[in-house]
Amino acid sequence: MSRVPEPRQVDNQIELRARRRLVTGAVLVVLLLAAILVSMMLGQFAIGAGDVMRGLLAPIGLVEAPTDPLVMATLWNIRFPRIVLALLVGAGLAVAGAVMQAVFSNPLAEPGVIGVSAGAAVGSAAAMVFVPYMLGGFSVPLAAFITGMLAAFVVYSLSLRAGRAEPLMLVLTGIAVTAVATALVSFTTYLAPATARDQIVFWQMGSLAGASWANDLVVAVVVALGLTGALLISGRLDVLALGESAATHVGINVSAVRIIAITLAALLTAASVAYAGVIAFVGLIVPHLVRLIVGPVNRYLIPLAILGGALLLTIADLVARTLISFADLPIGIFTALVGGPMFFIILRYGMRGIRSLG
Repeated sequence: MSRVPEPRQVDNQIELRARRRLVTGAVLVVLLLAAILVSMMLGQFAIGAGDVMRGLLAPIGLVEAPTDPLVMATLWNIRFPRIVLALLVGAGLAVAGAVMQAVFSNPLAEPGVIGVSAGAAVGSAAAMVFVPYMLGGFSVPLAAFITGMLAAFVVYSLSLRAGRAEPLMLVLTGIAVTAVATALVSFTTYLAPATARDQIVFWQMGSLAGASWANDLVVAVVVALGLTGALLISGRLDVLALGESAATHVGINVSAVRIIAITLAALLTAASVAYAGVIAFVGLIVPHLVRLIVGPVNRYLIPLAILGGALLLTIADLVARTLISFADLPIGIFTALVGGPMFFIILRYGMRGIRSLG
């Protein structure tokens, strides 16, 4: 017979978890600020920390601008937009993964389960081949966003049984739709001319090279809506983890919560994929790792996942554009290289005793 913990032990566990959340949040904030500063400084054109700070403060009149005009041009036209996009995409993918894992009660769930990434790849590939320059260059991200959301809608519709979507059917349908979408991308790549073919392949590896203030603004609006929605339903996701019957008993419409959560995950993933391409493992690794550290309570997990996703993608982008001189490597390579081994370590550690993090 298991022993019931004493009240003092329960209080100590609650205090320990609260302290762990505060420490984790503080560490993530410090690391993220440091990563942003380093990313501002490093690149093919190195900029000192003093010039970076002057470049940040000069537009609001607090200090004089750096004497070298190339510094301001590099910071405001290239690095700042790229860093902002990395923050937005990283946060969006991480929260999409956290929401998916909460909905399915499965730490292995991630945004690709609902077919958004593969669906977005179909739209982007088609736009690159047939209408690459329409809508002032926005045809590719717009097509990726539309087909990504369409894929999520198709997956959800096909998984309905008796008016409700079963998690298992949703996963299996997502796998099938992803397979079809991958085949369509391969067919489109086969039809594409050499230049478009290279662009499709590079896009599927993920990159922030197309960052601009206009693109950042679009992504910021969509991601802000998605993050706000995820935070608002975090309490319901916690109750949903207790089981459908328990959630229904306290007055939660389980089907509605799942629809809203899947829609938010699809929205965040589609917005991220539309401008950054397919970036793997962020939505899988970040929420999983944060959950191991601070526990499964979503009202704490989601804000920390925002910081963790932003940190991971900022570092990955920094490595991608500085590892090889005068080369901008696909960012998806580094998230996969880091995410794969890390996920294996997490699985091994979790199998030996996740509960020790208690």
